[in-house]
Amino acid sequence: MSAESYLQKIQKLISDLDQTSMIEIKKAARAMANSIKAGRVVYYYGSGHSALPCLDVFPRYGTFVGIQPIHDPRLTWNNVLGPGGTPELLWLERVEGYVKNVFRSYEITPEDTLIVFSHGGLNAAGIEAAMIGKECGATVVAVTSMQNYRKNPAKHSSGQKLADVAHIAIDNGAPPEDAIIYVNGWEEPVAAASTVMAITISMALIAETAKILSDEGIYRPTFASPNVVTDPDHDLKVYDEYKKFHKTISGY
Repeated sequence: MSAESYLQKIQKLISDLDQTSMIEIKKAARAMANSIKAGRVVYYYGSGHSALPCLDVFPRYGTFVGIQPIHDPRLTWNNVLGPGGTPELLWLERVEGYVKNVFRSYEITPEDTLIVFSHGGLNAAGIEAAMIGKECGATVVAVTSMQNYRKNPAKHSSGQKLADVAHIAIDNGAPPEDAIIYVNGWEEPVAAASTVMAITISMALIAETAKILSDEGIYRPTFASPNVVTDPDHDLKVYDEYKKFHKTISGY
């Protein structure tokens, strides 16, 4: 019954977002819409597994120009052991001062929104990304486990956790251990929840932001599946719009 148990538990966590996180999701979407209305950008950032919602958000079907992933390949594994492996990544995302080198490539302004994903909310990578965004005047949104926030002490030298730095903290609903299924004879649980929750929240943010923009008469070029669009060049045109947008925000 483990597969059924996982589906039941993950469905409940998703359903509970209405009660636990919807107010913060709507606040974050309002900030995102304000950034896009101003011709600026919504940055997504995460390390380790928390990079996955950033890789998923743009470009992909159903997302629109104005979303900019910040992705550092050194903070996303491409191996298990050795260079690019998990032990190296786990070390690097805890090294204080590293992330500022990543963010030098991005111009963050007070009109921007920065979404930072980190299930634990304790590692330097996520905390310092949020600090940089805040120092630049951007609206900073954390997507993190508030159960973990309440359970574990801060590890960063500032004494802060990710949710302490952010203007808006969205609870991903996942428990500190992340995995949610216990099986007989195994001490550790299996089947993680945080990635499902993070991507669910990410797409809820996209949906709510699009609604706000639409209600205010604003359209943003949107990727769509070739299975449904009539123009075979539709997505190439979205890329062209993105290139214009990127030139505007980056100055290049």
